[in-house]
Amino acid sequence: MRPSPALGRVASLTIVVASAAMWSMVLAQTTDRFDVASVKPNRSGALNIGFDVPGSRRFTVSNAPLRDIVRFAHDVDDTRLVGGPDWIGSERFDIVATAERDIPAWTPDGPPSVLLSMVRSLLAERFHLETHRDTRELPVYALVLARSDRKLGPRAGVSTVDCAAASARADAGPAPAPGEVPACGMRIGPGQMLLGGVPMSRFATVLAPFARRLVIDRTGLTGNYNLQLSWTPQGPRFGGPAPEGAPPLPPVDPNGASLFASIQEQLGLKLEPTRAPLEVVVIDRVDRPSPD
Repeated sequence: MRPSPALGRVASLTIVVASAAMWSMVLAQTTDRFDVASVKPNRSGALNIGFDVPGSRRFTVSNAPLRDIVRFAHDVDDTRLVGGPDWIGSERFDIVATAERDIPAWTPDGPPSVLLSMVRSLLAERFHLETHRDTRELPVYALVLARSDRKLGPRAGVSTVDCAAASARADAGPAPAPGEVPACGMRIGPGQMLLGGVPMSRFATVLAPFARRLVIDRTGLTGNYNLQLSWTPQGPRFGGPAPEGAPPLPPVDPNGASLFASIQEQLGLKLEPTRAPLEVVVIDRVDRPSPD
């Protein structure tokens, strides 16, 4: 018996209606949304990537692979984003989005949660992005003490400054001289980190992009520390060339100490490869966006 053409049309209509209902449910789960958003492919071939809030209600993404936008929206590093087609890492996009109300300011911990929620809504609406969270064993580095006597290296020491109190008073103190560790805060450049008044857990977080793997603090050390670390970057410099008008960066010494060797020699710490259960974001579905 041949199926009725009318029945086929009804089935197709049912699928369309069901799909529309599904996306309505996805979007309804997130109330934070941009009022207006433009999404366009970027085929410039440039390497620069930008995430910015140029105005109190405006958010822009410049020349970013969709994979990076998804990572931003879910606040995960690359190792904790799983799945998705190859094109999300190669095709780049520009986004200009405007909110109905002011977007809260970014903090030292990163972008505000409401902004991330808005970007997730945009991805669901324009890219039909569906994800779920899971726990998986992944390779990481454990930050541990290098010496059996638990002594730190010559460029690490306990901080005696109450940075929380200084922050509450908005008292940053005098600006540190070039190459000097700030009393509170961080100065990070190619092959150099100067950290003042930070816990080891924060140092582990800062290390991750340079080690190219998530770093977990397993030193067992409490309190805050002053850390001065310098090393020879391997391969392309992290962060790219010096800004226009700035003095040129010093040449890379191919025989200089690596990040891993410098951490041990200068700070009395080391990075040990291991595995740990981590929460990951799994991409279940994603589509190329429809043209604006």
